[in-house]
Amino acid sequence: MRSGDEMLAQIVEKSTVDAGFRQQLLADPRTAISGELGITIPDSMNVQVHESDMQTVHLALPPDPHMTEEQMEAISAGLCCCW
Repeated sequence: MRSGDEMLAQIVEKSTVDAGFRQQLLADPRTAISGELGITIPDSMNVQVHESDMQTVHLALPPDPHMTEEQMEAISAGLCCCW
């Protein structure tokens, strides 16, 4: 099973060489990511894609350290893509 970092690298790389994929990723990230990685993203998982530019930088914080046991199990099982 690939790590979250490997999956992220694949998505980012494709978005830099395939303009159509990049637009789909921005418009419908769940479908774009599912199709590219061949995975099913649970309906309970919110997926947001932000495009940085010269005036805006996006910072993604790691998960809250006070996660439930269920959330930690989902991450360790690869069911959560926490990049």
